[in-house]
Amino acid sequence: MSTTPTPPSRRIRDWAESGVAVLTGRADGPPVIPPGDAAAIARHHSSHVCAAAGLAGRDLAVDGARLLSERAAFTGTSRHGDVTVGGSGRLLPTADGWAAVSCARPDDPVLLGALICADVDLVDPWPAVAGWLAAHPGEELADRAEMLGIAAAPVRPRTPPRRMSLGAPRSVDGLLVVDFGSLWAGPLCAHLLGLAGARVVKIETPGRPDGARRGNPDFYTLLHGGHQSVCLDPARPADRAALSELVAAADVVVEASRPRALAGFGLDAAESVARGTTWVSITAAGRASGRVGFGDDVAAAAGLVASDVTGPMFVGDAIADPLTGLAAAALVCSADAPGRLIEVSMTDVVAATLTGCAEASPAARRDGRAWVVDTEDGVVEIAEPRTRPATGEAPELGRDTAAVLRSLGIPTAGVSTL
Repeated sequence: MSTTPTPPSRRIRDWAESGVAVLTGRADGPPVIPPGDAAAIARHHSSHVCAAAGLAGRDLAVDGARLLSERAAFTGTSRHGDVTVGGSGRLLPTADGWAAVSCARPDDPVLLGALICADVDLVDPWPAVAGWLAAHPGEELADRAEMLGIAAAPVRPRTPPRRMSLGAPRSVDGLLVVDFGSLWAGPLCAHLLGLAGARVVKIETPGRPDGARRGNPDFYTLLHGGHQSVCLDPARPADRAALSELVAAADVVVEASRPRALAGFGLDAAESVARGTTWVSITAAGRASGRVGFGDDVAAAAGLVASDVTGPMFVGDAIADPLTGLAAAALVCSADAPGRLIEVSMTDVVAATLTGCAEASPAARRDGRAWVVDTEDGVVEIAEPRTRPATGEAPELGRDTAAVLRSLGIPTAGVSTL
């Protein structure tokens, strides 16, 4: 897409219509229009996916800007300024700036104790973590967090990378998509490909199913409705062999973890690409990085934060996740995708939405019951997050293992989870 920034009035309108502004700002203050062009870029990516669907005669209408906020429409969460919409992350001052820290997983409080080399309250580790951060620079946090596998990083405005370009749309109708993703970014990519006509098979292991299964069930159904579920245990030889054959049969593989995870299953991205497979690798900061990151801390660390006199505030709800899922789907729906390893760094996706220049946005004001902003083109109402209907039921874990393997001619003898 063009590297020219979106005109200010259009940028503000895109953000206002996306539902993200309602999720940005202090809990006791007005919504805030974020910086950058993320809402406009999200719309561009979704239009590319819709064009690809149209090549197969599918009438797909998806507004990428709206996708950025739709999880909050299901969960009913709202803005909390320097606390994430979901409540599991914080923006905290460091000795030389600010940092975004997540504490979303059950083991994270213990890991945060290891980070600061002290015992922490496992229910509320934040006072101890805040005290340590205030005395240490962001770079030290980054090094320790990567070593320990903690989703935390300093907020570092950077020179925006070049925005990705998309080739001509291509149809994905009938392609087999093998989805190893979890939570939001990878599953959203697979969901959009499914809407465009692909067959989506979700892969999980018995010991580590998708954590989103424990989240809002309606949102999970939205992302996985109409897909098939395969559960295989790579520790068992028959399952490992079946997994390898399933990947060999795929037209598209979606990977949303550090590369060593699937390599540990005996799966090689380079070999798949050499066979003509499109391999999508979604990471926090690139395949060469060991960094762990979630949607909120990655977005903030990449520089996508709103600010007031008190300090930075999170933008939206884990916004790096849907931005990345949209970008990945658009790249797969491009003519040059077959036989490519498509690296999608969440950090780069977010950073590319920023212009590198200070952007003034109008303050939101009340107009009756609604929040509105004034632009050069008129008054724009700030929309609430909105849901979409699911296209089918989400399968239970492993429901389709036998059926999928048999449909692809993969032996099922000895497979443990049938």
